[in-house]
Amino acid sequence: MSSATDGPTTGFLVWRLSMKWRVAVDRAVAPLGLTHAQYVVMASLYGMSRAGLRPSQRGLADRTGMEPLYVSKLARALEASGLLDRTRDPGDPRAMQLSLTERGTDVTRRAITVVQGLLDQLLEPLGGRTGPRAQEFNRELATLLDAPLDPSTAHDEEQS
Repeated sequence: MSSATDGPTTGFLVWRLSMKWRVAVDRAVAPLGLTHAQYVVMASLYGMSRAGLRPSQRGLADRTGMEPLYVSKLARALEASGLLDRTRDPGDPRAMQLSLTERGTDVTRRAITVVQGLLDQLLEPLGGRTGPRAQEFNRELATLLDAPLDPSTAHDEEQS
């Protein structure tokens, strides 16, 4: 934070909101045997598979913004739980393709319903998930996520 009169910085507010969301999702999906990170993997995989895709671990990492090694670790744990299948990609024997099991699909659908309820609560102060303020907020977040961010470049510019 900068100073008491300026209020919290944007970075601090983004951090707090992301932590609030992560804790809420962790608590909400725990009864389904999932963590927030596992939910992100499964819900992303669910969406990709509904679009006809069978992504590799790397493709899922790119989609979620997670490190490929972390996605691999999560995929192994989900596979051990019977929620996900990992198979060799016939086009690239080094890559693993991911798919939800029948049980994994069921758990994911239930988790999505729970998380959508949380999203409704979170966005209520902005008029609800379909309200104009929430839609604008979503566009602003997408703009920020699309902006390139290279920490070494930002640091170099500060030194100039």
